[in-house]
Amino acid sequence: MKNHLNHFEPKLSKRADQGETQYNLRNCAYMDDFFRPKIIYPNMTKYLPFFYDDEVHYFHNDKSFHITGDLIEYLVCFLNSSLFKFCFIDNFPELQGGTRELRKIFLDKIPVLKITTKQNAVFEKLIKEIKKCKSQNFGTKELEIEVDKNLFELYGLTVEEKNIIGFVEIL
Repeated sequence: MKNHLNHFEPKLSKRADQGETQYNLRNCAYMDDFFRPKIIYPNMTKYLPFFYDDEVHYFHNDKSFHITGDLIEYLVCFLNSSLFKFCFIDNFPELQGGTRELRKIFLDKIPVLKITTKQNAVFEKLIKEIKKCKSQNFGTKELEIEVDKNLFELYGLTVEEKNIIGFVEIL
């Protein structure tokens, strides 16, 4: 095998994405992201689950994606909210069996408000409480409604808009 690859050595050695040798073609520049707080979500789903990983440091395969960055708690709350589900479900292509494809090219089109660290702290507290309740098999609907209320206020929705959206649960 190596003898076969040696024929391509001049081209391989010029690649920017090589690891320790020219044959190790994927240096996985994003490896450190697995050890940061992140949002993990599947490539295809019916349920729009966006999982907040802030302590376990899950690794995932090519059937899922992750998002890292600042104020990630707010973003995971937004992506799991009734506002997101109500307004943006139709932005993701529907596949056979009622699943949706959640590729980055579709997520990039969703407008998300920029917030402050202080505003994020509210969502951080809520998402950690939701995660704790779920780990103990407790219901989280009241906390999810609280997330929705905070997002509705942040986005300046009218009472009529809030009533139209309501609480969106995808089961």
